[in-house]
Amino acid sequence: MEDHDTGAGAPEVGVSTASPPPSGQASPSAGRQNGRPVQPWSGQAGDASQHQNGQNQKAKTRKRRKRRRGRKVFARDDAQFAAAGLSPPTTGAPASHPPEATIAPLPSAAPSRSEQGVRRPPLQELPVFAALDLGTNNCRLLVAIPTRHGQFRVIDAFSRIVRLGEGLTANGRLGQPAMDRAVEALKICGDKLRSRKIRKARLIATEACRTAANGAEFLDRVEREAGLKLEIIDRQTEARLAVSGCGSLVERDTQGVVLFDIGGGSSEIALIDLTGHRSPRLANHIVSWTSLPVGVVSLAERFGGRTVTREVFAAMVEDVAVRLHAFDGRDRLSHVLASPKFHLLGTSGTVTTLAGVHLDLERYDRRRVDGLWMDRDSVDRMVERLVGWDFQQRVANPCIGADRADLVLAGCAILEAIRAMWPSERLRVADRGLREGILSELMADDGVWRNSGRGRQ
Repeated sequence: MEDHDTGAGAPEVGVSTASPPPSGQASPSAGRQNGRPVQPWSGQAGDASQHQNGQNQKAKTRKRRKRRRGRKVFARDDAQFAAAGLSPPTTGAPASHPPEATIAPLPSAAPSRSEQGVRRPPLQELPVFAALDLGTNNCRLLVAIPTRHGQFRVIDAFSRIVRLGEGLTANGRLGQPAMDRAVEALKICGDKLRSRKIRKARLIATEACRTAANGAEFLDRVEREAGLKLEIIDRQTEARLAVSGCGSLVERDTQGVVLFDIGGGSSEIALIDLTGHRSPRLANHIVSWTSLPVGVVSLAERFGGRTVTREVFAAMVEDVAVRLHAFDGRDRLSHVLASPKFHLLGTSGTVTTLAGVHLDLERYDRRRVDGLWMDRDSVDRMVERLVGWDFQQRVANPCIGADRADLVLAGCAILEAIRAMWPSERLRVADRGLREGILSELMADDGVWRNSGRGRQ
């Protein structure tokens, strides 16, 4: 779903060595090889030839590490990045909303004393996992390796606003220009995936493909032209994955959370009760959930996104409020709403935009936004500020820009309806979501955190 995904620098960046595609599989290209369509890629592990290539590369990597003993970053020279089809990592904050962004890893805590004596495999030897999310507004990919228990390091990523759901509300079908934009972005994702030995991956499509009359037909085209076989997930799975991706932002003493993901075509809301014994997976504590068939793209198309008067904004809020009142499970956290240990947790471009405006950032910086706490008064001020801006003022703000200027107020309207339904003194901002949830579940199910001491805290 919608998010900034601009990335941030990090003290060290792991790089996974690329390997050639297995026999019979297309090499990284724009969807074709020697005039033939690429073979579909669905996240399966490579064959024996890939394994041998990987072993040869590991030997070279060990020699390189020996020469560079004492350095924290392996294989960072530009030539190796070029060979892998990547740009060298940077530690400076990137420009806001790049058309193609490589983001840095989520921040991870320093190792505990008990872990310092545990030999960890070099980054190149760790298994690689991938998650792709094709939403109504964005196409996004994350590639990562496991690190400490419950954590991972992002080694490659891609994000592009494709507006696949443009016009869907009006005619019920995906438009040709929108599908063309999405396919071109997915070809890039396919190239990235085929350039690596991926142990497991999950490639999902959400609301636009769920509801469009030609959604399945479009995914057939994606398979033919981009070589990717995408899975349309249901709304309950989408809500669960959003929760799984934000588990580390819910503190141990928390009693209740309303987590919401404001997307392009739908908005997922999960009520999480933590008053009992807490299990390692936050998704196990969902007591009620809903998926509203309304997101920033669909709401803006119905009410207008460029010129939004206060009356139009109020009408958008009321439209969402009516939908929320029809949600039967909305009262399942009534016993903790008054507690200081209850809060809202938002994962979407709407809340990250508000946070960027709140911090008065000259350009979006994920390091400062992800995990940020905002109190009720701060959110009120930021919403009021955005409602007071005209379209050009929204375009001029570096945390909004031209790509989101016509969508941000629709997102704020959905946020205001949620805040009215579940009043809270605190809102936590998450610059993470579905893809992180996919990666967490893939790694947990694969058992990577139980190996070589990495699963101990």
